[in-house]
Amino acid sequence: MPVLGYILFFTLLGSIGALTGGFILLSREKFALKVSHYLASFAAGVLLASAFFDLLPEALHEGEEMGINVFFWTLMGILLFFAIERFIHWFHHHEEYHEHEKEGQSTIPLIVIGDTVHNFVDGIVIAATFLVDIQLGIVTTLAVAAHEIPQEIADFGLMLHKGLSRMKIILVNIASASAAFLGALITYFLGSFLESYIPVAVALTAGFFIYIATSDLIPEIHYEKNRGAALAKTALLFLGLAVIWLSLSFLEHGT
Repeated sequence: MPVLGYILFFTLLGSIGALTGGFILLSREKFALKVSHYLASFAAGVLLASAFFDLLPEALHEGEEMGINVFFWTLMGILLFFAIERFIHWFHHHEEYHEHEKEGQSTIPLIVIGDTVHNFVDGIVIAATFLVDIQLGIVTTLAVAAHEIPQEIADFGLMLHKGLSRMKIILVNIASASAAFLGALITYFLGSFLESYIPVAVALTAGFFIYIATSDLIPEIHYEKNRGAALAKTALLFLGLAVIWLSLSFLEHGT
């Protein structure tokens, strides 16, 4: 099989593997709707852990030799998402949305944008490793799928919590996952030209995830009036952190 065939096949495999947990969650929609507001707290922990345990260390490692200021681009990611959310709120205000509808509808595009950029970067990483070595590419694909599974479960639950229908969630996530193919194909055809921009894209994604977690998800825990529910949501935030940290530690020692 040619290298491009390996890249496309394993990018598809990685995307399907990452989405599997979310599809399983949606297959039990009634249960998922009941726990969706708790999964939003779990999502906050997953996003923060992905940013600080995975994306930022990767960006620093890749960007150090290139002289890229990773923290500058992370800050730009946070500010860019702030500007995007302000625009969404402004647009919805002029469309006469109610306040709680504005909150839900503005968070969803942020999640989709963040996931799409992340999937695009994953496609770049998968393709780049296959160009170096087939076996390394396979291991990388498995690692990408493994650490994406808890994030996709959290995102599916979060979208349910924000009022998206099951079919829309499936379509949105499939469209977002397809960005991995775009990243993989661009990397295959452009190669070294794109490689120098990977740390910037990774740092921007980290900024996106930090903003979503701290601006849109964590405040929901603070505003929870039921003490028992607030405690459970806080515990789930830390569980999200632990799941990503443990999965990354396992993958690191496993490879």
